[in-house]
Amino acid sequence: MTKGGMESVEVFTTEGKGRGLKAQKEFLPGDVIFAEPAYAAVVFDSLTHVICHTCFKRQERLHRCGQCKFAYYCDRTCQRAAWLNHKNECSAIKRHGKAPTENIRLAARILWKMEREGSGLSEGCLVSIEELQNHVESFGEDEKKELRADVESFLEFWPPHCQQFGMQLISHIFGVISCNGFTLSDQRGLQAVGVGIFPNLCQANHDCWPNCTVVFNNGKIELRALNKISPGDELTVSYVDFLSLSEERRKQLKKQYYFDCMCEHCKKQLKDDLMLAVKAGESKPSADMVKEVIQFSKDTLEKINEARMEGQYHEVVKLCRDCLKKQEPVLGDTNIYLLRILSIASEVLSYLQMFEEAADYAKRMVDGYLKIYHPNNAQLGMAVMRAGVTHWHAGLIEAGHGLICKAYAILLITHGPSHPITKDLEVMRVQTEMELRMFQQNEFMYYKMREAALKNQKIQVMPEPSNENAPSLFHKKE
Repeated sequence: MTKGGMESVEVFTTEGKGRGLKAQKEFLPGDVIFAEPAYAAVVFDSLTHVICHTCFKRQERLHRCGQCKFAYYCDRTCQRAAWLNHKNECSAIKRHGKAPTENIRLAARILWKMEREGSGLSEGCLVSIEELQNHVESFGEDEKKELRADVESFLEFWPPHCQQFGMQLISHIFGVISCNGFTLSDQRGLQAVGVGIFPNLCQANHDCWPNCTVVFNNGKIELRALNKISPGDELTVSYVDFLSLSEERRKQLKKQYYFDCMCEHCKKQLKDDLMLAVKAGESKPSADMVKEVIQFSKDTLEKINEARMEGQYHEVVKLCRDCLKKQEPVLGDTNIYLLRILSIASEVLSYLQMFEEAADYAKRMVDGYLKIYHPNNAQLGMAVMRAGVTHWHAGLIEAGHGLICKAYAILLITHGPSHPITKDLEVMRVQTEMELRMFQQNEFMYYKMREAALKNQKIQVMPEPSNENAPSLFHKKE
């Protein structure tokens, strides 16, 4: 079953998992299997005035829609491109007196598109919106209550002159948004900024060790191959970050997506031993000691989250240092509780411009990540990039350049050469290569020139640490 530029994939029914996607030809790492525009998409409520409602890029100055005073755009080009999808929304917001929540806005955009194009298959879609899984029958009491509230709010917002849809279809649309809404990120892929429905992507099943990854690039999602894929292979993506124990991943998948993960990594608990590693050697720590340190780590992570929320970054650093003192004699180098603290410490210290200490923690974090993550994992690539930049800022040019090159190789596969973050990384790679040559020719002159450059131009401050994790694949309201 293929349609409109989707000739390289096929929808098929998998045993125990429902529909899935299968490759129709061979793909190599980094190949784009397909690119898909959103069937419908909206900016998050909290970011409607700082993100373009067409291309989802973050911009300093945006143009506001003169009619509804709600939608914002980069320029007239983006505004014109949005009109087909915004026209009904614009008049509905004016009539309603205010814009509803992102879920209501997304459901309305889906139904306006169905009103325009009719139900059934849209151009380039392998399945129709009506065929997407909604999991409403699996909802708990709280989710059902939320669904009823969303449907009521939707009916208040939906204009009386528009086509009237049945309650079953409206509930189905909200169910689809709940379990199939895809997170849209800003142009650099660092912040979740909106949610969209991509019917073809929805057909890709989960695997904790997938053969594909998804990236939002230039207004479309791209499904990209991570390994060599042969014709007939199922195409899989990961709905959750791999850096958790198999039991924790399975709980999260069951809670958010209503299925029991039966992938090989969960069934065989692969990598769990690394993620729970304890210090090797003659004086192996006791089970009670390990339990105590892990509980201390969990308590510290809660305190760190509170301090980060309040912007108390020096307090975060103190908490990390104290925790590391407890962890280092007991936990192994790949233990996830140690790695989580190292990650936070390196990010916050970089922001505070304490680059040498940050670089040490970042190196240890990356060494651990490389033993756990898939070699072509996007989050691994971003972490290696951050470590490379930290080493570069610390004046450790050899290590910095090496890490930036490693990150570039990963992101070329996961994000592709045209993605803004890969382009940024290419500029850094060229710059550090030039500095490395200078360093190798004359170390003394390199440091003298670096010192002079820093006096004239303060080192660019790292972005303020975010309390959010990297954007997850599918958007799920907590």
